[in-house]
Amino acid sequence: MRPVSQHSLGKTQLTIVRPLLHVWREEIDDYIRASGLKFREDATNARLAATRNRVRHKIIPALENEFGRGIRKAVWRAAVIADEEDVLLESLVAPTGDQLNVHSLGKQPTALQRRAIRNWLRYHGTSDMSFSLIESVRALLDSEAGPAKVNLPRDRHVRRRAGKLFIE
Repeated sequence: MRPVSQHSLGKTQLTIVRPLLHVWREEIDDYIRASGLKFREDATNARLAATRNRVRHKIIPALENEFGRGIRKAVWRAAVIADEEDVLLESLVAPTGDQLNVHSLGKQPTALQRRAIRNWLRYHGTSDMSFSLIESVRALLDSEAGPAKVNLPRDRHVRRRAGKLFIE
């Protein structure tokens, strides 16, 4: 999660602001007690259906049990570093369009190839993107390799022709 993020719902652009994302729960609890405020927990926070709740209620406590309380700050630091690197990598990927140039993309480092393909597939409304799907599309960058077609969800395909990747 980022402190500020943009999301699209159809034609509507949403800006989500999380002003307390950097504040530890213990700090919030201390503030509530010191200020004499009433606290109300959202009931959905206890449900394990959401991945973030399973991480919060199952995985983090298991990691703390195994490695100690400092694991939360170590995970936080890793997340901050990963987010900053994500921003950098995003800035290095060319804007997406209808087609991808096989030769140009093939010259890029693998991480940028994957990111460009992911962005391109997302631009074209592809859902259910997995690592294996992105790798299958990335394999099309090798014009000497096997078939020049990869199946996508909803009966669509990525094809390689004349040095370009396109979706049909």
